[in-house]
Amino acid sequence: MTNFDALTYAGNRDNLLDVEGDDRYAFERADIADAEAVGRVMAKGFDVVVNFAAESHVDRSLYDPARFVRTNVLGAQNLLEAARSQGVPRFVQISTDEVYGSLGPEGKFTETTPLAPSSPYSATKAAGDLLALAFFKTFGFPVIVTRSSNNYGPYQFPEKLIPLCISNAMEGKNLPVYGDGMNVRDWLFVEDNCEAILAIAEKGRVGEVYNVGGGCEVPNIELIKAMLREMNKPESLITFVTDRPGHDRRYALDSSKLTRELGWSPRVGISEGLRRTVEWFSQNRGWLERVRSGAYRDFYEQHYGRKL
Repeated sequence: MTNFDALTYAGNRDNLLDVEGDDRYAFERADIADAEAVGRVMAKGFDVVVNFAAESHVDRSLYDPARFVRTNVLGAQNLLEAARSQGVPRFVQISTDEVYGSLGPEGKFTETTPLAPSSPYSATKAAGDLLALAFFKTFGFPVIVTRSSNNYGPYQFPEKLIPLCISNAMEGKNLPVYGDGMNVRDWLFVEDNCEAILAIAEKGRVGEVYNVGGGCEVPNIELIKAMLREMNKPESLITFVTDRPGHDRRYALDSSKLTRELGWSPRVGISEGLRRTVEWFSQNRGWLERVRSGAYRDFYEQHYGRKL
C-alpha cells in the first residue's frame, strides 16, 4: 500500500507510527495537483486507488476557494487520468453528503438527489464527483463514488467540531456554536466509514454512488451538550457565535442501497462513539498538544531522524 500525501497543515505522520515499519506500506510525499508526481507514483501499479485527499474544512473554503479548486478538482482529475492511463482496475472517489446541499425538516438524501452544494468546499467536491462519474461514462473507467455523513473519532484534526469542543472543554475554554445550534448533522464513527469504504472498494458496483450514513441525526447544540455530560463539564462553556455564510441547516443520508447491496450498516451509535472519542482524546493529550502547537512535525523527525 502506498500513502500519497502532500502533508499540508492537517497531515500528520505521527498518526501512522504503528505502520511505518511494515514492509507492505510505503509513503510518498507529493501533491495530487502535481500531475507529474501523480503519474510517477501511479506507474508502480495498483489494484485500487482511493482518493481520500481533499481540502475539507468549510470555514477555510470561505477564505481561500482557489486552494479547494486546486486539490478537490484538479487533483481529482490528475488521479483519474493517471489511474486510467495505467489501467487501474478500480478507483474510489471519497466524497461528502454536503454535495447535496441542505434538507428541510423531513426526508433524506438518496444517491439520485440532485447536487446543490452551498460552499466552495462542497462545490469542489461535487465537481470531483462529476469528473469521476464522467470518466466512467465516457471512458468506461471503473469508478465508484462514496458520499458519507460527518465523520468523527480518534486522530481527527482539532479544527473540526467534535475534537475542537473536546479539546476546549478539557482546558475550560468556551465552545463556539454557530447560530442557534440547531443545524442537524448525521454523525458517522470513523471506523464504520472505513468498513464501508473497504466493502465498496472490494465489492461495490462500478459507475455507482453509495451514501454512507451513520443514522445518528443530532442538532449541533445537543451533540455538544452530550459531549459536556460525557466529560463532566458545565454547559456554561457553550458560547453562541455568528452563523457562517451558507450554513446548511440539515443533512441526513439514506444508506439503504449500501446495506441492501453489500450488507453494511453502522455498528457504533452516537453515545458509544462520543464516549470512545472523548476517551481517546483524554488519553492522548500529548498528541493533541503536538498538533495544536505544530510540534507534531518535529515529533516525527525525533522518531525517524528525518523531517516530515
